[in-house]
Amino acid sequence: MKLKYNSEGLIPAIIQDDQTGKVLMLGYMNPESLKRTRESGVVTFFSRSRQKLWTKGETSGNFLHVREIREDCDGDTLLIQVDPAGPVCHTGSDTCFADTNKGFGRFLYRLEEIIRQKQENPTESSYTAKLFSEGRGKISRKVGEEAVETIIEAMEDRRELYLEETADLLYHLTVLTVDMGLSLTDVEEVLRKRHH
Repeated sequence: MKLKYNSEGLIPAIIQDDQTGKVLMLGYMNPESLKRTRESGVVTFFSRSRQKLWTKGETSGNFLHVREIREDCDGDTLLIQVDPAGPVCHTGSDTCFADTNKGFGRFLYRLEEIIRQKQENPTESSYTAKLFSEGRGKISRKVGEEAVETIIEAMEDRRELYLEETADLLYHLTVLTVDMGLSLTDVEEVLRKRHH
């Protein structure tokens, strides 16, 4: 689709963190800044106040490393998913909307998709595929083991090991959820209903 620039030759670009899904800022691009962004892999805008190109982070070092560039259904807005090198706002805030850029975000959903692919297209070397082949009982026992190990590390105040065990627990819970034909979105919906 051909992009539709406005009467000033600009198109709005929504900048979103690729991992957390948080909207970081809004900027404007002209064809030249979009070309430079694609070529360099770092977001470059057109400054309306200075009437020139500027690369976000050129003074602070907090560059926006491009992961994906998408256009909306009308071709008049861009969504640029990035890996930010630091706070995005000139005030020092994570985002230009005073949000904290943290959370599980989209990675758990990506992990769920990877797990689902391993279920549908198993390979011999895949631990995930092996879990599926051993059945729900085995997966459920692994969830129990990881939960106990997580509790032990918490009780012993071993933070690094706690994080490792929590990651194992979340992974195995996701495998079990997929095995049951459910999704993390289903779990999220239950949590949303509880907190209305």
